[in-house]
Amino acid sequence: MQHPEHSLRTRPIAVGQLRAFEAVARHLNFRAASEELSLTQSAVSRQIQSLEEEVGVGLFLRHTRAVELTGAGAQLLRAVLPSLERVDSAVRLIRRSAGRKSVAISTWASFASMWLIPRLEAFQSAHPDIDIRIDATDVPVDLDTTDIDLALRYTTPTHAPSGAVRLFGEQLTPVASPWLLRSGPPLKKGEDLAHYALIEASDAHRTQHLEWLTWRRWLDTHHFKQLEPKRWLYFNYAHQIAQAALTGQGVALSRMPLVADSLASGDLVEILPGMRLESPMAYWMIVGPRSAARPEIRAFCDWLTAQAALTRVAMGEVTK
Repeated sequence: MQHPEHSLRTRPIAVGQLRAFEAVARHLNFRAASEELSLTQSAVSRQIQSLEEEVGVGLFLRHTRAVELTGAGAQLLRAVLPSLERVDSAVRLIRRSAGRKSVAISTWASFASMWLIPRLEAFQSAHPDIDIRIDATDVPVDLDTTDIDLALRYTTPTHAPSGAVRLFGEQLTPVASPWLLRSGPPLKKGEDLAHYALIEASDAHRTQHLEWLTWRRWLDTHHFKQLEPKRWLYFNYAHQIAQAALTGQGVALSRMPLVADSLASGDLVEILPGMRLESPMAYWMIVGPRSAARPEIRAFCDWLTAQAALTRVAMGEVTK
C-alpha cells in the first residue's frame, strides 16, 4: 500500500489506531487483539486500515491464519511501544496521586521471596495507609518511563547506576539443614563435603560475575581443587537452592544476605563459618527520579535502609 508523497496525510495519528496497531503487532492476530481491546474484529481491522492509509504504507502482511509486520510496521512499533508506555505511566501516576498512597517496587523473585517479603509486615503495620506492589523480574526497568518507584538490584559497584544506594554486600557460605547434619556423615571440615550432594546455581557459569556463586570457586579458593561431591544439584534461582537445602537435599553454597534469617532461626546451619567467601556483588536500591520526593517513598526508603543495616549486622559486615 504505497502512496505518492504528495498524497500522504500530515495530521496526527489517532491514539485509538495506535492502540489497535500495538495490540495486533503484539499478538500477530486480529482476533486476539480485538478480544483484548473489547472491540469487534472488524472494528480493529478498520482501525488498522485507517492507520495504514494515514501512514501511507502497509504495516502488516495478511496471511490466511496470521499476520506479520512489514518493515515499516516494525519501524512504527519501535516508536509506538515506548510512547504508549509513557502515556500509560503518566495516567497511572495521576490516578495514584488522586487516590491511595502506594509504593511500586521492582526486584528479582528470589530477593523478593527470601528477603523483602518476610520483612514487609513490619512496614505495613507502621504504615497501614500505604499500598505495596512488587513486580518480580530479572529485567531492568526504566524508572523514568514506567510506574515503578524504586528498584532493588544485584550487581557489582562498577555496574551500579548513578545514585544507587548500597544496601549490603555479599558473602558465600556452605549451609545445610540440621536434619541432614544429624542423619549424614560428619561434616566438620571441607574434605567432608565429598560425602554430600552440593547444590548451586545452574546458570552461574554462564556469567562472569556470577561465577562467584559456584562451588568450584569456593573449593579452589580453599584448596579443595580435587574434591568431587556425592552428586550435584543445580537450580535456576536462589530461593530454589535454599529450599533444597532446607529440605535436606544437600549442602548449598548460599548468599549470606538471603539466608541470614534461616540461619538465625536455626532452620539452616552454617557448617564452615570460618570459610566464607567474599563476593564482588552487592545489593542496591535505586529510586526513580519522579518518585523520590513523595512522602511514602521516603518512608519506605528509610525503612528499607534500616532493614539493610540489620542484615549487615547479622552478616558481620563491617561498614567501610
